[in-house]
Amino acid sequence: MSQLALLEQEARDTIERTDSLKSLDEVRVSLLGKKGVLTEQLKALGAASVEEKKTKGKELNLLKQTVTELIDARQQELERATINKRLSEERVDITLPIREEQRGSIHPITQVLDEITAIFADFGFSVAEGPDIEDDFHNFTALNIPESHPARQMHDTFYLQAKDDKGDHMVLRTHTSPVQVRTMMTQKPPIRIIAPGSTYRCDSDMTHTPMFHQVEGLVIDKGIHFGHLKGILRQFVEAFFGVSNVPMQFRPSFFPFTEPSAEVDIGCRKGKGELVIGEGSDWLEVLGCGMVHPNVLRNCGLDPDEWQGFAFGMGVERLAMLKYNIPDLRTFFESDLRWLQHYGFRAFDIPSLIKGL
Repeated sequence: MSQLALLEQEARDTIERTDSLKSLDEVRVSLLGKKGVLTEQLKALGAASVEEKKTKGKELNLLKQTVTELIDARQQELERATINKRLSEERVDITLPIREEQRGSIHPITQVLDEITAIFADFGFSVAEGPDIEDDFHNFTALNIPESHPARQMHDTFYLQAKDDKGDHMVLRTHTSPVQVRTMMTQKPPIRIIAPGSTYRCDSDMTHTPMFHQVEGLVIDKGIHFGHLKGILRQFVEAFFGVSNVPMQFRPSFFPFTEPSAEVDIGCRKGKGELVIGEGSDWLEVLGCGMVHPNVLRNCGLDPDEWQGFAFGMGVERLAMLKYNIPDLRTFFESDLRWLQHYGFRAFDIPSLIKGL
């Protein structure tokens, strides 16, 4: 056996015995590196005869090519073995439980606000907002609330030490009606808005909380009458509760900022721990409404002989309790994760009239 054949056999055996990429690289350097065995023999051909260069040079180049292919093949085998070992050691057991499911969800108040907004947006209403801290004019005076009215008393209203330009104490708004005032004073009719937001009153028991949420609506245009108000509210109630032909009654009431004013009741059936909307002989109050008082229009710079309108207001918590059978108002604000998991909504269940509320 010739010297080159022995060298090839020895290289084959050495390459096959390598068990790591590091040792294989060492073999490559020893054979093909700058000072490797084959490299040295190729360098030695410089002193050989022409005939020997032809014969031995060809054999050495073939051997170099063979050794290179053997090393490349062995390298691929070792790389596959390394990957398979990692896959085996780092394997994920899919039969085990995954990370704990996301526990956050949409609060019922947020959901109901989105539902109400979706309904009135379909009716052509836009959303208007205003500050939670109001002055006396926007919260009381502009709304035709006299100074002797109980709503102005400290046992009903949160007064702040800060004062407005007239020297009156600022208040935490007791309703979102100031948003209506600000809209009428800054926007030319026709107006069609809803004003959702937080409101504050000095009241706390099983059916009242110091902070709660309202959605109020306002329409100002020419030729507006009470029939328009009844039609809008009927469409809203039926869309919100998902019941057609809900019995409704408008009971005469009094609000300083509307005249005439009414409380709206819907027909229902109560009993055995359930409430069914749209049937039965019972009545349930859901909101207040009325035609905008001429004094309010004047206070906002509008001529009541030219412009008329109606307004309405509803408590978000009350509607949420009725629709989703939530028995206790106080639980809305207790930050109980178990309660939220039960009554909450998935983040991507965005209300719309197209796919349903």
